[in-house]
Amino acid sequence: MDQYKKDFIDFMVESKVLKFGSFTLKSGRHSPFFMNAGAYVTGSQLSRLGEFYAQAIHASFGDDFDVLFGPAYKGIPLSVATVIAYSRLYSKEIRYCSNRKEAKDHGADKGLLLGSEIKKGDRVVIIEDVTTSGKSIDETVPVIYSQVQDKSDITIVGEMVSLNRMEKAQDTARSALDSITERYGFPARAIVSMKEVIEYLYDSGNEASVITDEIKKEIDAYYKEWGAE
Repeated sequence: MDQYKKDFIDFMVESKVLKFGSFTLKSGRHSPFFMNAGAYVTGSQLSRLGEFYAQAIHASFGDDFDVLFGPAYKGIPLSVATVIAYSRLYSKEIRYCSNRKEAKDHGADKGLLLGSEIKKGDRVVIIEDVTTSGKSIDETVPVIYSQVQDKSDITIVGEMVSLNRMEKAQDTARSALDSITERYGFPARAIVSMKEVIEYLYDSGNEASVITDEIKKEIDAYYKEWGAE
């Protein structure tokens, strides 16, 4: 496992973004773990988060893209923090773009988008916190394509999320990220997967492990029911 992945897992736990226990998800599923990217609230946390995203995007998609699109609302700070980090780490200027939930009808920046416009020839990477069902991308992709006359005018290079929960999306046995790739044809990636999280945080018989034997049993039972193919 790459060192930045290990560092990111530690960072999620230290920031109390990744928690273990008993949680009811928006989908109604009862999960032994929960990730809340909204818990990143300080300047230092957002700075580090942007660096982790930048490293993962660079490793997965390289430098051949122009715009980082972060869907409202959580995607807005993610996109801003990451383009700053990308400039610092890789000396390349990437434009950020996000959408408003409702279009602004006045001022010089009226319209649906914040930040950069999306124009013909752009190559776009989408950034989100986490996706369980994959539904959010069904709202995001049309927003991006609506900015040009024809879909072929731009290229969606891929999507990056922070955590691949590795569970079934709605109405399919495949994971949300795999379902996105099937539907739209671009790769959907994560900084880390839950498999990597478990591998790193679980030490059988060690009471000091973040993932104890009891939690590991609950995770195994959860994936027996909801794990993706």
